[in-house]
Parts: sequence; C-alpha cells; structure tokens
Amino acid sequence: MSLILDILSWATILCGSFFVVTGGVGILRLPDFFTRLHAVSMPDTLGVGLIILGLVLQAGLTQTSAKLILIFLFMLFTGPAATHALAKAALHGKLKPLASEKKDREESSP
Repeated sequence: MSLILDILSWATILCGSFFVVTGGVGILRLPDFFTRLHAVSMPDTLGVGLIILGLVLQAGLTQTSAKLILIFLFMLFTGPAATHALAKAALHGKLKPLASEKKDREESSP
C-alpha cells in the first residue's frame, strides 16, 4: 500500500510541476500582458493544487496535511482574485488587449 501511495504522490507532484513550468514558459513566450496573465494564472492554480495533493499523500493523515489543505484553500481563493485585480487594473490603466489593438489598426487603415 505504501508503494502505491508513493507512486501516486510522485505522479501528482510531477504533473503539478509540469503545469507550473508550462505557466512559466507561457510568461516568456506569449505576446501581451493579458495572454501572459492567463497563461500563468490557470496552470499555476492547477499545478499548486496537484503538488499539494502529492504532499498530502506523502504526509498521511497528520497535522501537516491539514496545514497543506489550508494552504491550498488560501491559494484557491487568492490566485484568481489577484489575477482578476491585475487584469482590471491594467484595463483601468488603458492597457488594451492585443486583439483590440489589431482591430483598431484594421479599422484605421484605408
């Protein structure tokens, strides 16, 4: 039983790491602020959730796993809220998404 839990926990930790690295690559590769923000917010929440799930499986039913679950709940609520706040602040600061900039250029050209 312990071997199955170890394999399952390492699989979730590796999958979570993949999603976090994918979000980091998205920050480097995508063209504008809004696509970068989307690329980091979605995989980051999923990746952190999978990593914490793997750590909970490693810890078993202990006080440590309860703390890890609380950390996950904190991340689950603060991550999307911070992403929304950043996007709203960017729009308020007159930063336009890339798609609307292309549309403005097409409308102004003869």
